[in-house]
Amino acid sequence: MNQQRIPLWVAMYHSVDDTTDDDPYQVTVSPARLDEQLRWLRDHGLRGVGLRQLLLYAARHGDTRGLVGLTFDDGYADFLDNAVPVLRRHECTATVFVLPGRLGDTNDWDALGPRKPLLTEDGVRRCAAAGMEVASHGLLHISLPGAPDDVLAQETAGSRERLRTLTGTAPDGFCYPYGHVDERTVRAARAAGYTYAAAIDPGPLSGVFALPRVHIGQRDTAWRLHAKRRLHRARRAPVAVAPVPAS
Repeated sequence: MNQQRIPLWVAMYHSVDDTTDDDPYQVTVSPARLDEQLRWLRDHGLRGVGLRQLLLYAARHGDTRGLVGLTFDDGYADFLDNAVPVLRRHECTATVFVLPGRLGDTNDWDALGPRKPLLTEDGVRRCAAAGMEVASHGLLHISLPGAPDDVLAQETAGSRERLRTLTGTAPDGFCYPYGHVDERTVRAARAAGYTYAAAIDPGPLSGVFALPRVHIGQRDTAWRLHAKRRLHRARRAPVAVAPVPAS
């Protein structure tokens, strides 16, 4: 079956919380700013959805007209408390990439802080119950290209099995920690049974198993969102998606 090449715009968020100057990695967006950004999408005839829904729509219709992918990396506890209410207010869904090996822990991979709590098992289930797509970010948030084979298998297939046990559904999606991806990690994600994987700027590996995304932060007001959307279309090639019959 011939694949269709479809331009996808996928936004990458992390934490949604009150912002401070102590945010060296720029991982935090305030609830008020997220509200403004989702309102901007709505005002431009766009609606945010999770990646599974975005890709399914693209495969069935040959485009993503009116849809933008929304992703939240790392599985911060504030996703449930602060992001979900804003998403639902704007009739959006999103994909939250969680770390089943760190549930209830903190983001201690960010050496410079700030420390933020991660979702618990109950929090992950509540995200799924709220209509959000729960997907895997690996077990422990480690860079995968240089990982030993057994570690790579646990981070991909092992994390998928843990989420299957936790939620009752095996996740469709995987997200490469730090956006680090190579051909070996792509093969591991495929072998683990995922149907897609998210990256950041994967270059020639761009595709359904290395989806490019654009970082969205606290400074992204309306004009910056407009510029980022235009630049993303110019810089990133359309993604090949296998068509499926409409149901």
